[in-house]
Amino acid sequence: QVQVVESGGGSVQTGGSLRLSCTVSGLPFGDYTVAWFRQAPGKEREGVSCITWRTDNTYVADSVKGRFTISKDVSKNTLYLQMNNLEPEDTAMYYCAAVVWDCTGSGSANNWGQGTQVTVSS
Repeated sequence: QVQVVESGGGSVQTGGSLRLSCTVSGLPFGDYTVAWFRQAPGKEREGVSCITWRTDNTYVADSVKGRFTISKDVSKNTLYLQMNNLEPEDTAMYYCAAVVWDCTGSGSANNWGQGTQVTVSS
């Protein structure tokens, strides 16, 4: 059974940084996409950044490009999202997903975490 567990959310002021972590367990061997999505109140879910587990192909949404960096530690089965220069518009629930079929738009994935809240105040 696949489990996806996020951590690392919190509250920061504009310009601050946070690092999200996501531990993924139970996935079979192979190359698949893992990703971070987010959903703000009243808005649709959007893909933030994706990476392939074994080949490091990445996607970063324009809205966070240059500020957010996705990375992974395969030995720890952990995905990270380093978020720098945070803006109030980044406030959302952030979700980790594994075996992602579509990183763009609202996304599509087989396995989702429960989410971790990020709040950025001005």
